[in-house]
Amino acid sequence: MSSSQHQAIPDTQLGLTEDEVQLLRHGQQAVAAAAANSTSSRAASRASSQGLLILDSSSLSALGRHFDRLMQHIQQQLEYLMEQSQIVTLNVYDRAGNLIDNADAEIARYHSLMAQIDELELDFDRIAHIRDIVRDYRRRAEELERELERSGSSSRRERHGHRSSHRSHGHSSSGRQRT
Repeated sequence: MSSSQHQAIPDTQLGLTEDEVQLLRHGQQAVAAAAANSTSSRAASRASSQGLLILDSSSLSALGRHFDRLMQHIQQQLEYLMEQSQIVTLNVYDRAGNLIDNADAEIARYHSLMAQIDELELDFDRIAHIRDIVRDYRRRAEELERELERSGSSSRRERHGHRSSHRSHGHSSSGRQRT
């Protein structure tokens, strides 16, 4: 075996998943591209394309730094996204709080309106009852007036008829005729 084969191991024997193997190969290619003129970068690129991980310390150190930077970038993205999710959550809570406050205000307004409706319905029923009583008394008063008119006209007729009977009999006290 040559020395380059002794210094490399197949990346499929590292106990990595397919996705992890792809990330390792991508990382090796990124390190090789970053140090394009060095011998170790050409060897790392060749090893990556053959599915091997070079076991020399400078290649492994460069690959480790690459993954550290990648992890730091991912950590920064995670922190940013977590901060944004907290902002969104707070906005949602604020909006929900406002919605609850608005809902509470609308519920209070609804209860106030319902109380006013109840009061108006009660007033309506009371006034309708009073109106019915007034109508009944008006009807009674009109009946009494009609009865009085009838009895008044019949008593006038009786008086008028009584006088006329007196006149026809010649019993007028004043001697004048009333009409």
